[in-house]
Amino acid sequence: MAGHSKFKNIMHRKGRQDAARSKLFSRLSKEITVAVKMGAGVSDPDMNPRLRLAVANAKGQSMPKDNIQRAINKGVGGDGEDYKEMRYEGYGPGGVAVIVEALTDNLNRSASNIRACFSKNGGSLGETGSVSFMFDRVGEIVYKPEAGDADAIMEAAIEAGAEDAESDEEGHTITCAFEDIGAVSTALEEALGAPESVNVIWKPQNRTPVDEDKASTLMKLLDALDDDDDVQNVYSNEDIAEDVMEKLSA
Repeated sequence: MAGHSKFKNIMHRKGRQDAARSKLFSRLSKEITVAVKMGAGVSDPDMNPRLRLAVANAKGQSMPKDNIQRAINKGVGGDGEDYKEMRYEGYGPGGVAVIVEALTDNLNRSASNIRACFSKNGGSLGETGSVSFMFDRVGEIVYKPEAGDADAIMEAAIEAGAEDAESDEEGHTITCAFEDIGAVSTALEEALGAPESVNVIWKPQNRTPVDEDKASTLMKLLDALDDDDDVQNVYSNEDIAEDVMEKLSA
């Protein structure tokens, strides 16, 4: 897409999230604890694939080892809240499709807050399945720029069995089939070292162009969703011109 960067909006939101370090660590801790609980209390990452990914992400964000161990222990002991995984789907300004993944101990609170985010920011919450058909469920492995040049990353990705690799000044994003994420991430770690993150994501099949007016309201919606304590991940299919994103990020 000439003149556009589908990563700019993601990096904008990621930058905000990284600035709120404690909130980021809280989300990572919650995912680690849930991974242990849903893995029948198995605390060994090598025996619990979801926990392995959660720990890898925590390390990629420089989360202290003590924090990681506390989150694991919380899951083993069965302490704390009983979180449920929920997925919410809807449309934002300009007809942009939005998927929200949440881990919540209060379904009514979560649904009410997320519905309010949509309605207050020019969007509408739909039924489960209303937009997810426009996305593919894939594995995503992210490396920092210093992991290598674009050619080296592409070669490593092909060798690891990945489907695609994209590089820009922000880093390298490698995608693979959902069922291959464990094998691909392991092979890449052997070739390139530890990644910044390893996630199963919703990747848009196509993107929806958004003008400057709609983009401003859309970013308010996405930011509001990101700020909700129950929300773990937000995915959307907007296509915003780089110059517009620069104005919004200023």
